[in-house]
Amino acid sequence: MIDVIILAIWLMIPAGLANPSAALLGGGAPIDFGKRFSDNRRILGDGKTYRGLVLGSLSGTFIGTLQIFLAPYIAPYLAGFVDPQLLVGYSPIALITMPFGALAGDIAKSFFKRRLGFERGAMFPVADQLDFVAGAWILTMIADPKWLLANFTLWVALTVIIIIPVFHVAFNIAGYKLGKKDVPW
Repeated sequence: MIDVIILAIWLMIPAGLANPSAALLGGGAPIDFGKRFSDNRRILGDGKTYRGLVLGSLSGTFIGTLQIFLAPYIAPYLAGFVDPQLLVGYSPIALITMPFGALAGDIAKSFFKRRLGFERGAMFPVADQLDFVAGAWILTMIADPKWLLANFTLWVALTVIIIIPVFHVAFNIAGYKLGKKDVPW
């Protein structure tokens, strides 16, 4: 079971770090340019910016690339827990789609939050924790289904769905303490 947990965390690192990177490095022009939807609410809000989208995606891709280079050095320490070949198996497409998809999932959730009347920073349980997972998986399934299905087996996928909310909350608390988030969720 520890091998599945390690693999689940390893595979989600680029997507999982894209969102806090976007918050940390973002700012500037909002993606919706301050425009309102037909319900007279902001389309997304000030928290979704082009700089955050680009730099968050690039950060996730960079982290994934770094993982590929570090995997041969890390794998011997994990050999008793996980097949070392699984740690170096990121495809070039997935290196882009996982972090970008994660941010796209967060943006899509923000759109629906606004339609439901949630203000920026308001808690939206479950969606707040798993939006980036859904976005990363959907975009990667479209662009590189073979890689996604080979790596996110049933047990790995279930493990992600169970443990990611814990990590998500921890990253949000860290972002809050660093002053990059208005609320700790």
